[in-house]
Amino acid sequence: MAQVRKKEAEASEPCPSRAAAAESPGGRELAGSPRLGRAVKFLLPHTTIEAPPPQEEERQFYRRLEQVLGPTQGRFEELFRAQGWADVTEDKSLRKWLVREGHGEASRPQAGQEVTLKLLGVLEDGTLVEKDPKLTFILEQGDVIQALELGVQSMQLGEVSFLLTSFLYAYGHLGRDPDIPSDASLLYEVTLLQIRDSPDLGLLPPSGRISLSKQKRERGNFHFQREEYQQAMHAYQLALRILDSPGAAPPDPEEEEELQEHQVKCLNNCAAAQLKLQRFAEVLASCNAVLHIDPHNVKALYRKGKLLAEWGEDQEAMNVLKRALQLEPSTKAIHAELSKLARRQRGQPERPAPTAMDQPRLQDEPVQPATDPGGP
Repeated sequence: MAQVRKKEAEASEPCPSRAAAAESPGGRELAGSPRLGRAVKFLLPHTTIEAPPPQEEERQFYRRLEQVLGPTQGRFEELFRAQGWADVTEDKSLRKWLVREGHGEASRPQAGQEVTLKLLGVLEDGTLVEKDPKLTFILEQGDVIQALELGVQSMQLGEVSFLLTSFLYAYGHLGRDPDIPSDASLLYEVTLLQIRDSPDLGLLPPSGRISLSKQKRERGNFHFQREEYQQAMHAYQLALRILDSPGAAPPDPEEEEELQEHQVKCLNNCAAAQLKLQRFAEVLASCNAVLHIDPHNVKALYRKGKLLAEWGEDQEAMNVLKRALQLEPSTKAIHAELSKLARRQRGQPERPAPTAMDQPRLQDEPVQPATDPGGP
């Protein structure tokens, strides 16, 4: 029996669907189609389990896949030029093949609505890398790859279609570690199961808002690690709006504390993305919002002091950095910034800034490159 080793996922890298990478344990092979009976690596905590036999649903999927691929025998490059496919985008990098019609034009989802899909996706060699029986997301909020965002908006309720996407609308030049390589094209079978209006945030209890906000923040962390800072900032801002929904039922003291904890995480992560985008006034606003909730937050104090110093407001920067140093006396980065300010006031040359490895860290902040002057 094939064995499956589960791998631990990074907490800050959510996937838009349950990711899986397939290996062949020697199962039988359909003519001109990918192998079945493969072991599947799920991004979960380390453990070893026995791989179940292929489900009939997957068998049927591969049979339909074989019919769609036809004489190309898995070559996606030829499908991007093949007849019978509808172009979802003008650049022909996202195409659709209708398998089963839906309930009519009036049943197409609109931007801002919540949709639920059944999803199966493969690489060009037939490796199953996406499988989710009920993937749910709100359209045009950046929760999934563009291929799904755009493809689903062209579908009707109940429709089944294949979506063929180049890397441009999937996982780009970076791919998705460990299962999707760089510049990878993907072929999805998508069934549009449900269309609903997006949930009224004002009616959600605090626990529901926290859970939904956490999903957006984790999506932001996924983009941040890929150096997609604009998308990361957008996700963090969505997470903040969910936590601070007007008209929501007031939380009890324990819920209020948890809400504020999540607000601080989102604001600090947002400041990190804004710093990468050089939106310095917004960085300062995010830091001030953190300090309004938590006056002793070292990360926000450090970033604010560093920004003020770069703007030439030396005395205020000195005061803010000294507050940070009182809270974390051993942090080298704060000592370095204070020393730099002191040398500048004496007219002495500045020394090189410390690396991010020396700078103060907060739990759940996105990982940043070692040369980042803002520091995680």
